[in-house]
Amino acid sequence: MTVERSAVVTGAASPRGIGRATALLLASQGWDIGLLDIDLDGCRALAEEITDKHNVKAYAVAADVSNEAQVRTAIDELEAALPPLAALANIAGVSSPVPYLELTSDEWHRVININLNGVHYVTRRVAESMVRHNYGRIVSVSSTSAQLGGGTYSKTPYSVAKAGVIGLTRALARELGPYGITVNAVAPGPIDTDIMGGPLTPDRREAMITDLLVNRLGQPQDVATAIAFLLSEDSAYITGHTLNTDGGLYMH
Repeated sequence: MTVERSAVVTGAASPRGIGRATALLLASQGWDIGLLDIDLDGCRALAEEITDKHNVKAYAVAADVSNEAQVRTAIDELEAALPPLAALANIAGVSSPVPYLELTSDEWHRVININLNGVHYVTRRVAESMVRHNYGRIVSVSSTSAQLGGGTYSKTPYSVAKAGVIGLTRALARELGPYGITVNAVAPGPIDTDIMGGPLTPDRREAMITDLLVNRLGQPQDVATAIAFLLSEDSAYITGHTLNTDGGLYMH
């Protein structure tokens, strides 16, 4: 990159998560990094690690992505502390293994609010800044669960929210394209993170691998690489797309 630009990464604090892997990869590519997570201590520790390792700016803020007021305040703070916001990786999310017939209203709203409304709240605020610069890259994390109707650790509200992310991605690609902004999604399959339901037992791991075309589960780095590509200059002609990063679990 010829100018200083910042990438905002949500959900970055989990030690084994896609957000952390993405933030570290982007920093290694020269991006300044804005970290947003509900866990401020974890976020600050990662910001310090990024600054030490990669000689770029990193700044951490806390927000519950399902709270629009918190999100707007947090991004205002990031924007004041960093170079122009040119990229956004919407990674914050929660799992939900509750069967449909046992689902409470509270659980339904919790999952939709974090996994879909949260993506909207963060994107809406960051897009306001991108439009002013006539440039932006937005990537949100969906899931093969959206395409398969579940079949993963998480069930119905998760699948609904992640399907909503794909619809939001396509609609925003249309609306924001005239401002030089591309909007894409990635749809991971089984990735070895805590959101999959904690550490995987050998039996569960083997059962998951049998559904794949590659002989292993995905790692956070696999998804981070896909996100980083879609946030790069090289992806300028790709928008409204959902890139499956799933070891061949879902082919269409």
